[in-house]
Amino acid sequence: MKFLLGIIMVLGSVIGGYVLSHGKLASLFQPFELLIIGGGAFGAFIGANPGNVIKDVMRGTFGLLKGSKFNKKIYMDLLTLLYLLFAKARKEGLMSLESDIEEPHVSEIFKAYPAIRNNHHAMEFITDYLRLMVGGNMNAFELENLMDLELETHHHAAEAPSAAVQVMADGLPAFGIVAAVMGVVITMGFISEPPEVLGGHIGAALVGTFLGVLLAYGFAAPIANALKSRAEEESAFLMCAKACIMSTLNGYTPQIAVEFGRKAITPHLRPGFLELEEHVKAAGKKGG
Repeated sequence: MKFLLGIIMVLGSVIGGYVLSHGKLASLFQPFELLIIGGGAFGAFIGANPGNVIKDVMRGTFGLLKGSKFNKKIYMDLLTLLYLLFAKARKEGLMSLESDIEEPHVSEIFKAYPAIRNNHHAMEFITDYLRLMVGGNMNAFELENLMDLELETHHHAAEAPSAAVQVMADGLPAFGIVAAVMGVVITMGFISEPPEVLGGHIGAALVGTFLGVLLAYGFAAPIANALKSRAEEESAFLMCAKACIMSTLNGYTPQIAVEFGRKAITPHLRPGFLELEEHVKAAGKKGG
């Protein structure tokens, strides 16, 4: 919603200011200029990026119309879920988690937190490393190195869509100049026409530059930055899970393990110590 509001403000400010300055909206309606700029930029985007990145850009852009799913509640759910898993392992042994991590869709612990269960990356991250812990063949140092490698790979892949859109944003002003130059070439064919005809063609050519800059800095660049922010939010979420898992592997109690995770959460989303303590205790009693 916030992203949509920003786009509306961009259009409202630019178009509104133009109209209030006694500009004619019909003069800005140049479909062929838009075809040259939009079609050229999108064609370059298609040619420059692999299919999975193109799909991620489309999916991610539509996802910007919704609010971020990484809010305080989902962090509370993550910490509580991990607390319950760690508490079960501490009470019944690590092997007791085998059924939960092999079939999380039927696990009572995972079923209680659908927001986590529906997050493919988070579920894969949690179950994979719990599975390695249950196997007992890796020490804490090796496991942390493996986590860091996966997080780095994931972050690089998650930022590919935003980087692709940013490259397109950088190229849009140039395509605007291309459209403007082509408009000037067309205008030269009307050089002998009256000033009002010539002025109309010159204005149409200048709209090309206007559209290129507007599309770049009013739409494409904000989309790129918003996609980057969403990628960083997901990486931060996985970092929180990593902090909890590593602290458990190093022998800390479930209460201390989730405190490590709580400290890894960005301040504006981080629950208070007592708030989290009461929340996990209530979940523990319910689960017990």
